[in-house]
Amino acid sequence: MENARRPILPLSREVRRSFDQAAASYDEHAYLQREIADRLFERLEYIKLAPERILELGCGTGYVTQKLLAHFPESSVAALDLADGMCRYAQQQLPRPTMMARLFGKRASTSFVCANAEQIPFADESIDFVISNLTLQWCDVEKVSAEALRVLKPNGLFMFTSFGPDTLGELRAAFRRVDDKPHVNTFVDMHDVGDMLLAAGFSDPVMDQETITITYSELETLLRELKGIGAHNVLPQRDNGLMGKGRWQALVAAYEHFRTDGKLPATYEVVYGHAWKPEFSKRKTVDGQQAISLGEFKRMARMGRSDNDGGRT
Repeated sequence: MENARRPILPLSREVRRSFDQAAASYDEHAYLQREIADRLFERLEYIKLAPERILELGCGTGYVTQKLLAHFPESSVAALDLADGMCRYAQQQLPRPTMMARLFGKRASTSFVCANAEQIPFADESIDFVISNLTLQWCDVEKVSAEALRVLKPNGLFMFTSFGPDTLGELRAAFRRVDDKPHVNTFVDMHDVGDMLLAAGFSDPVMDQETITITYSELETLLRELKGIGAHNVLPQRDNGLMGKGRWQALVAAYEHFRTDGKLPATYEVVYGHAWKPEFSKRKTVDGQQAISLGEFKRMARMGRSDNDGGRT
């Protein structure tokens, strides 16, 4: 963990503002985000899970929310997003319940919460399954991991996707030819994410990654799509001034070095991960002492009493 490359985190208020503004245009440009969500659910098919309460971190316009309702029709789903505009838009996209569902109450419970994934407003051990599609890259992963562990019940599952450090490498390299300001978000390495999950108290995280390359005829289309989904530059050290004609032409020329077979590539390193909260979490305080929550202590005491009772003759 000491050698983990720390990303430059975007400002939360700027992320919120950016995604609020992008709520109406997001779905038009978010085909990659939907494709990654579909691949995440393909992985979910191999995991036996029957959660009563599900928490989605970063619901966006509700694509994953609707997939959760279809996949777990009897579960309660809480969809959380930092941007209120996204929460309101996602809520509007939910399909209306059928007459039979209204008559017999056979409808999954859905609620929308505007909050930061680094400070989840749910009680300890109140959630069975936490899922997140392409949200961690906007957050402090250590804080989100700790919060996910806190709200999960013992044996609960945290499953997510994120972007790795090779994402948009062509765009980052092209901007470096123009100036020394940060223009593209930095992303946490897959192995560092696994280490953070272990440090938080999760057991045996499973991590894998794949590379997806999208091609464009011109750079302007890529930048328009990034802005359309709210993923433009919100880094604290960014240049707030408009890009002049000269710098724009320099950026276009720099990106042209990557053109292959007549197309400009944009590479995305997609990270998939999941980890379980153990029955008893092993965490240590600063002085090296092991710390357990009150809930865990009570469970251990109950198990101890049960074992002792079972041994009586």
